[in-house]
Amino acid sequence: MAVIRPGQVAILRFPNTDLSSGKPRPVLLIARVPGVHDDWLICMLSTQLQHVSEGFDELIDQSQSDFQSSGLKIASVVRIARLAVVSANLLVGTIGEVGPDRLKRVQGKLANWIQGL
Repeated sequence: MAVIRPGQVAILRFPNTDLSSGKPRPVLLIARVPGVHDDWLICMLSTQLQHVSEGFDELIDQSQSDFQSSGLKIASVVRIARLAVVSANLLVGTIGEVGPDRLKRVQGKLANWIQGL
């Protein structure tokens, strides 16, 4: 796979909460994990818009400037609390990228949430 970077939308077989194997889903690359391994902090994207946590999750739809570049086919929600750390070799490939402002918002919301625990 080509060079990957934060903000890209990739495809991963995202695990279910019971750690059983899930289906291939789009994920947002948040940050590379420090260390010798090529591991990434990612969060799940979902088309189940009714699960959006207002004021926390990020909705990406056709009315937004980075929808086209995201590679998503339909409106989706960045489920910020649905996190995983995965090896880069588990990523099937990238389909697009969100805008830098959205990435900063997602990273900021995640940091604020963790600091508030």
